[in-house]
Amino acid sequence: MAFIRKKPREQQLQLYSKERFSLLLLNLEEYYFEQHTANHIQHKGSQNERKIRGSLKICSKSVIFEPDAISQPIIKIPLRDCIKIGKHGENGANRHFAKAISRGISLIFSQVYFIKEHNIVAPYKIERGTMEYVFELDVSGKVEDVVETLLQLHRASCLDKLGDQTAMITAILQSRLARTSFDKNRFQSVSEKLHMECKAEMVTPLVTNPGHACITDTTLYFQPLNGYPKPMVQITLHDVRRIYKRRHGLMPLGLEVFCTEDDLCSDVYLKFYERQDRDDLYFYIATYLEHHVAERTAEGYTLQWQRGLLSNYQYLLHLNTLADRSCNDLSQYPVFPWIVSDYSSSELDLSNPGTFRDLSKPVGALNKERLERLLTRYQEMPEPKFMYGSHYSSPGYVLFYLVRIAPEYMLCLQNGRFDNADRMFNSIAETWKNCLDGATDFKELIPEFYGDDVSFLVNSLKLDLGKRQGGQMVDDVELPPWARSPEDFLQKSRDALESDYVSEHLHEWIDLVFGYKQKGRDAVGAHNVFHPLTYEGGVDLNSIEDPDEKVAMLTQILEFGQTPKQLFVTPHPRRITPKFKRLFQPSSYNASTADSPGEESFEDLTEESRTLAWSNITRLQLHEQHKIHKEAVTGIAVSRSGSSVFTTSQDSTLKMFSKESKMLQRSISFSNMALSSCLLLPGDATVVSSSWDNNVYFYSIAFGRRQDTLMGHDDAVSKICWHDNRLYSASWDSTVKVWSGVPAEMPGSRRHQFDLLAELEHDVSVDTISLSAASTLLVSGTKEGTVTIWDLTAATILHQIPCHSGTVCDTAFSPDSRHVLSAGEDGCLNVVDVQTGTLISSLTSDEPQRCFLWDGNSVLSGSQSGELLVWDLLGGKIRERIQGHTGAVTCMWMNEQCSRVITGGEDRQIMFWKLQC
Repeated sequence: MAFIRKKPREQQLQLYSKERFSLLLLNLEEYYFEQHTANHIQHKGSQNERKIRGSLKICSKSVIFEPDAISQPIIKIPLRDCIKIGKHGENGANRHFAKAISRGISLIFSQVYFIKEHNIVAPYKIERGTMEYVFELDVSGKVEDVVETLLQLHRASCLDKLGDQTAMITAILQSRLARTSFDKNRFQSVSEKLHMECKAEMVTPLVTNPGHACITDTTLYFQPLNGYPKPMVQITLHDVRRIYKRRHGLMPLGLEVFCTEDDLCSDVYLKFYERQDRDDLYFYIATYLEHHVAERTAEGYTLQWQRGLLSNYQYLLHLNTLADRSCNDLSQYPVFPWIVSDYSSSELDLSNPGTFRDLSKPVGALNKERLERLLTRYQEMPEPKFMYGSHYSSPGYVLFYLVRIAPEYMLCLQNGRFDNADRMFNSIAETWKNCLDGATDFKELIPEFYGDDVSFLVNSLKLDLGKRQGGQMVDDVELPPWARSPEDFLQKSRDALESDYVSEHLHEWIDLVFGYKQKGRDAVGAHNVFHPLTYEGGVDLNSIEDPDEKVAMLTQILEFGQTPKQLFVTPHPRRITPKFKRLFQPSSYNASTADSPGEESFEDLTEESRTLAWSNITRLQLHEQHKIHKEAVTGIAVSRSGSSVFTTSQDSTLKMFSKESKMLQRSISFSNMALSSCLLLPGDATVVSSSWDNNVYFYSIAFGRRQDTLMGHDDAVSKICWHDNRLYSASWDSTVKVWSGVPAEMPGSRRHQFDLLAELEHDVSVDTISLSAASTLLVSGTKEGTVTIWDLTAATILHQIPCHSGTVCDTAFSPDSRHVLSAGEDGCLNVVDVQTGTLISSLTSDEPQRCFLWDGNSVLSGSQSGELLVWDLLGGKIRERIQGHTGAVTCMWMNEQCSRVITGGEDRQIMFWKLQC
């Protein structure tokens, strides 16, 4: 199971033979304060008197005696059932023994629990009736203090109101914490510098353990008040990989620390008494991590998942972690979906869609007849309404699945009892059927169903879990016919989770559990409405003044289960599967390069060379540079052969540079206004330039003259694109226009009349545009930071996303047209999913990135300072910084094989780069 660290099976089995006492023997919300070596004196004063050696443990609601001999049961005496507590021999019949047993503590009570006799994990045995137990402490001087503590705790346990009990026990705990402090002798090094120390509790499933947290410049420490299970927990900050703020008990007081990238189980989970303490400690660790570990976001993981770098299983684990789900908190345990719906066939056919559960519906909506009954009740229900009376994830459900490997957790949750044998997790098929047909059973699964540890399916501990009505004992979980063994069941479940069908539909389930269908109108439409108390923000505990009501409310919520924190408020993007990868023709990596479809074998070869080139993009080296303009270079276009390079500049000129002779061949000026971009038409006979004088100019290379002028805008033209005899022009007049027409073939002939096909209106000036590979979509970026994705077939907006806090400098589709990347004046690189319009990744640099090239995974960007930056989008980091221009990099071009790059800058230079593989 996730919250028992993975160990060899032999060690797991030994867990229950070596460790007897655990905090799971306490009641929920109970604290373990201190222990004393002692003897339990039985049959005092008779010939059968005997002493049982062990440890007396003082807890906030009980006294527990753990004998050294494992054949003897652990004794638990609830303080609320105590009739009298005192020194043995005081006030009564046993006074003549007082001198002999001056170290004795007497407890007279009406009920006692016997636990783990012969160290067998089993339901607790209960003995009722008035009894007296005497415990003799090794240190006689401790007797009076222990008796006083027990009397104080007894008074708290006997208060009528639960809220008053909790308040008094909390006051006792805080008093103990205030009288102690972190032992700084425990520091790993005398040179460590203390940053902060505060009171906190270490959280494990069903248990919290109070103590002191401390952080230095190198290490995070936690010292339990009771020294259990060990005197000190320490984590070296250098080993930390992830930290998350957590809700605990609906309050923003938790902090979880991971020393691994992908493990579901954290290294420590702390709960603080003050939010400021939590936030301060988080700040110290986060500041340290800023220089060592890249920050992880839901959007970043989404991009990795879409691109195939994360499996479905890994992605769901990360989403659970980001949504406050933790294996240390059973009320917020990670939730996974039922995937397979066929548990009766002898073979599991993963090519048949009928094998799978409908992931677009919650479990409660999978049975149409049951849903109709629930909706009828929902319509008749007063506010606040809910469709389902139980949740899909709760502590009871988690331990229902895990009882065979975590029996003591179940006994803790259910007051020392296992569930009725017929209600246990007996069969996969029965459990699925009950989730489909049961009136109140809507539970999903847990990660263990898709892991590699079969222990939760097998009764390896030989537990006595009861006898079913048919007479059979509860033993191993009954598997479906298609599973030959528990290992085979988990393997086939993993195969199902990673199947094409699930990859194509998993986003629908994510919408329900973590996304936009979790709350509000969309949740109602998806039949996905649970009790209001299960949602984050469903109740404000601080506003409840009655302590009884507050405790009762908190208990109800924690036992009922909680809905994950909402991560997405728009439809979740679909995963890119092989079925969808070639929906679009592969394109060149520069929007200004015309498409040139070739033979399939050639395309495959080109794709392979591109992939290889991009994997080595950090090896880009400057080959030569030339200063050919008087102002900043604004556009670059290169002939098919690569011999001629055309550039535009704010100096108002279009220049033609010979790559072979390294000489400037032509310099053309159309007006005295700056030129903003350029491109070559197919055939390399015509160069098209856009200008700040509102015009677009067509220049014939063969005739060396301007052959056409398109006067199509009311303000500067900022960017142009061309595809299939269509011109796309963006302008500061707040429009993007689509034109149809072919320029005149010979200068001097009748000028061609360009036809306006569409006008895409914006609220502010448009600074950049780019086309998808098939030219069915266009993305535009505006002065105010908005990125808009347009459907060119209907001239309508698909998505409008406020991506940046300033001007959008550049935009481009990924080669498969599934994503759009934008760079802004604010220094951000943002990735948007084209299908849903969701912002799925955002990386920040300390300066604007003015232009870029990308392959969908990596980015080569030109910065304001003149550097070329290589970004790993999926890893969320900068891989390389390459020195380039002395001013901002303003434009970039890359050849089809991605092996050569040309950049232009504000320093008036063009630079030629080669990949050194």
